[in-house]
Amino acid sequence: MDVNRVKQILSSSADIDVKYNGTSVWIDALNEDGRTATVHLRGPLEERSTVEISELEEV
Repeated sequence: MDVNRVKQILSSSADIDVKYNGTSVWIDALNEDGRTATVHLRGPLEERSTVEISELEEV
């Protein structure tokens, strides 16, 4: 995924399915470096992780 698409997803009110390593995640924020994003798993656990945006995949 590229930085522009991450920005579009963050500004969208739609529920856009994004996967990281095959697992559905919510994108919380694009980090200042422009290469990573903060995400958390969909579901009851809200553990946040910083991941490379190139590893995010829109389904």
